[in-house]
Amino acid sequence: MLLRTLFAAFIAVCASAQTPLRPLLVISVDGLDNRYLRDADKLGLKIPNLRKFATRAQYAQQGVMGVFGTVTWPSHTSMITGARPIEHGILNNKRPASEGGDYYWTPDLLKSRTLWQRVKEAGGTTAAITWPVTSEARIDFNLPEYFQRRNGGAMDLDSIALKATPKTLVDDIRKQHPAFGTEWMDDRNRTLATMYMVSKLKPTLTLLHLVDLDSEQHERGPFTPEAKAMLEYSDELIGRILAATPSSFNVAIVSDHGFELTEKILNPYVMISQAGLKPALTVASGVVVAKSQEIAAFLEGKPGIGRKIPLDELKRFAPELSDGAVAAFEPADHVMFGRGVDVLWPEHKPRGEHGLWPARPNYRSIFLAAGPSIVPQKLGELSMVDLNARFEKLVGLAK
Repeated sequence: MLLRTLFAAFIAVCASAQTPLRPLLVISVDGLDNRYLRDADKLGLKIPNLRKFATRAQYAQQGVMGVFGTVTWPSHTSMITGARPIEHGILNNKRPASEGGDYYWTPDLLKSRTLWQRVKEAGGTTAAITWPVTSEARIDFNLPEYFQRRNGGAMDLDSIALKATPKTLVDDIRKQHPAFGTEWMDDRNRTLATMYMVSKLKPTLTLLHLVDLDSEQHERGPFTPEAKAMLEYSDELIGRILAATPSSFNVAIVSDHGFELTEKILNPYVMISQAGLKPALTVASGVVVAKSQEIAAFLEGKPGIGRKIPLDELKRFAPELSDGAVAAFEPADHVMFGRGVDVLWPEHKPRGEHGLWPARPNYRSIFLAAGPSIVPQKLGELSMVDLNARFEKLVGLAK
């Protein structure tokens, strides 16, 4: 009897020591380069909701350094796993051609555990609105990033509804917000869905992915009047979401990568071929790796070739590219490396691009977090793989 009493007391102490879960809303604004916040006055931006949020937030003023490669699906997965793409398995938006070339739709392709899984294991509830790699995920309230048709940043709602959890979720949101549920799942509909979830369902963890700014920048370029207008619209939507979010929630506002204007595409393979050299090199997203001293010496200083990347930096961000590497280079400003074409400078319409080297100067995403358990603080530069640990603390999975 005494042993039983002692054991019960021990269990009670353990339970009381466990940090209770706290609701967390993560808002990811795809393609929101940190320069939009850092240089908001210079850019003349009217973003009152983001500005006000920053005054009461933990705010990484120097931005967040991304992962290799700096594209949407790998980056979002790194945020909620704390792992780099080579570790968590989501290497791009789409799978390699050898695997069929389709999107990384489903979490069975993941090699790392996610934040939503850990919240579920701790007894919390979860929600997601067009978050990558969530189709068929075990998320309580889920409008996954899944589509058969696209219209800019919008995705066809019919496809999302087929994969939604519960199956009635689209109709349930329409009852609360009659304006929800037009043909396209754009940021307006994403906002209405999020407002419904945080105000009515109150999940422990809600993951929202806003997409329209990324699409606008691809078409018109970053920091253009059109891109700034779209960010100001995103700010309006964020204001609506924050107004609907209970005061008990912690809220993090993040993004997945920066943006640059690309005016030219350079094919390093063709450059090497035209020089009559053996093609001992690898061209990947935003980087060319020379595998011989001859190639390294030839590339350095050539038109379109930019900063020489230190080999320890290459190994830090892309260890899979470091074996046999003699030198590595970023593209020059306003240039991207290309593959699969047979001309040196392929025809290219100037447009916004990402997928560049993570440590490229000024090329950073954002992190802000505010809420009842957060002391406002100015932070230095963060790493994207560190965000998951911050989310775990905010939601109460770690002290």
